[in-house]
Amino acid sequence: MILAAGRGERMRPLTDHTPKPLLPAGGKPLLVWHIERLRMAGFTHIVINHAHLGQQIEDALGNGAAFGVSIEYSREVSALETAGGIATALPLIESEVFPVVNGDIYCEFDFSRLAEPLARLAAGRDQAHLVLVDNPPHHPEGDFVLDAGRVVGSPLTPHPSPLTFSGIGVYHRALFAHTMAAEKAPLAPLLRLAIDAGRASGEHYSGQWVDVGTPARLAALDEELRQHHAA
Repeated sequence: MILAAGRGERMRPLTDHTPKPLLPAGGKPLLVWHIERLRMAGFTHIVINHAHLGQQIEDALGNGAAFGVSIEYSREVSALETAGGIATALPLIESEVFPVVNGDIYCEFDFSRLAEPLARLAAGRDQAHLVLVDNPPHHPEGDFVLDAGRVVGSPLTPHPSPLTFSGIGVYHRALFAHTMAAEKAPLAPLLRLAIDAGRASGEHYSGQWVDVGTPARLAALDEELRQHHAA
């Protein structure tokens, strides 16, 4: 699933007329970068939720055939936040365990790395697997602590400073068992419950990752990608 329902207030005025995940970087919309990398990793059925200017997303991507995938859309009248959006889209998601990626990030993460956590969550008691990245300058305090492959509230061993949640995760449907469809609900409280119950694993990704949260960051990413692909 790709999350694409956010309003993108910090990206205004760019997002007044274009949904944030359709903003281009390096000649492609952010959403297309995700779709191409998911397809390369073998994920061919993709669910995208949308709200703000969502029809533009459907017009741009269609049913996914042009990208070698099948796309279904979970349409929200107004954005339901992350957990609410996922819970609403569950009828379109075929698997008990599935990956989710934020549509407003740029990341060169190899989604085939999620094969192990997908199988492990399907077979065990874990409900979440989080991909964590080094803290960016605009978020120096981080989000979660990673300790020996587990996301923990209070680590038992010495550890580096907390890491930042990348917006990429693997979730079991059970994580959303008490989240009502079509109602706003944030993801963080559900992740905290899973972490406190010892049901969250994680990994540290040190490659290219950008939270495209401001026009300046988008412009810098666009320039970097254009230089890289021109080289």
